[in-house]
Amino acid sequence: MGENGILLKTENVTKRFGGLSALTEVEISIKRGEIVGLIGPNGSGKTTLFNCISGFYKPDAGRVFLEAEEITRLEPHQVARRGISRTFQLAKLFYNLTAVDNILVAKHLTRKAGFLASLVKTRKYRDDELAALEETEHLLALVGLSEKRDHTAKDLPYGSQRLLTLAIALSSNPKLILLDEPTAGMNQKEAGKLSEVLTTVNQKGVSLFLVEHNMRFVMGLAERVIVLNYGRVICEGLPEQVRKDQAVIDAYLGGAI
Repeated sequence: MGENGILLKTENVTKRFGGLSALTEVEISIKRGEIVGLIGPNGSGKTTLFNCISGFYKPDAGRVFLEAEEITRLEPHQVARRGISRTFQLAKLFYNLTAVDNILVAKHLTRKAGFLASLVKTRKYRDDELAALEETEHLLALVGLSEKRDHTAKDLPYGSQRLLTLAIALSSNPKLILLDEPTAGMNQKEAGKLSEVLTTVNQKGVSLFLVEHNMRFVMGLAERVIVLNYGRVICEGLPEQVRKDQAVIDAYLGGAI
């Protein structure tokens, strides 16, 4: 574990696109088991920061650490294997596969049995298949989709598709999940269900870092909130502190907050 239980840390992360600085010396940290919200106006650098953490972008300066290991230059699949999973604003699913098969495909990436074992159906392969199915059923139950296990993804309601995306993110047994606009397109009831599921996931020891425009949702779920504006951290603290911060109010022009 990192110092003082810190799971993820960025040091002076800077990212430029042409002459525009999308992130400027951003320093954040997330402790093991913590739920942290990341908010800010459109174009403030939230998704860019997620991309730098998850390996989709390489920072122009600064470093990213997961526990004691620097992951700044790793590729996305290498970051994922070290324990960071990610959901996207748009659900990324195999729409013609069932809910259970969507998760099994994801779990296939982390199975121990090799290609040869799968060809000859060794005992190890069969054991792995059984374990994967058991874990998949558990994930479906965790996100409340057990009754919809055999529904194709395209036939699921939008809120259920987002919950299936979360189950897929959990299939790699991550230490940290990056959630990009998890309530986008959800109604209030669906967002409430998601909040319950995320609380349960967090209670099982998974840290959560979420970008979210739904202020009621993020202020109700997150233990700590970080605010970005023009690529810089302008405020960080408890939700009630952030809500009252003048710099945050000014950044949002008194609107969303």
